Amino acid sequence: MSKYLVIIFILLLFAWYLSFSATRLDRLHHRVETSWEHLDALLQRRAALALEIAHQNDLDPAMDMLLTASAYESREAPMADRNEAESLLSESLKLIRESVAAGEIHIKGAFLDRLSDITEKIRVAISIHLEAVAAVENLRSKRIFKVFHLAGRAKLPFHYSFEDDQL
Repeated sequence: MSKYLVIIFILLLFAWYLSFSATRLDRLHHRVETSWEHLDALLQRRAALALEIAHQNDLDPAMDMLLTASAYESREAPMADRNEAESLLSESLKLIRESVAAGEIHIKGAFLDRLSDITEKIRVAISIHLEAVAAVENLRSKRIFKVFHLAGRAKLPFHYSFEDDQL
């Protein structure tokens, strides 16, 4: 009789472990989703700020067009094309910063301060998002998650190449 109780206890303990592991993975997936939503909101704010810079300052027409086009592309790009659009906006803003530093153009200080603030927030959000993605990938790579299909139908988190850009 006690032999059966031990087996039942071990099976219940294993079932609890599977349930705990699945819940942990679900929380990590939720963390990835919320970190992406936060990052996406910051990227949208950066694109809006880029449009403000383009419309409020006396940029040369080519730089104005480049900044405006890259900001609109960043805001409107479908998820599949998001890599290229965000990288292009990063490069455009880097060009603007370099031109300001060289004294070629003048942009009001408030815009530069806001741009620096949003860029720093994006750096932090990217690192948080990448950490969450790595945690999910690490957990899902374990054999028990694969054998018992603990991830369900959840897709693997996607890593965008613009997350590696130097902002």
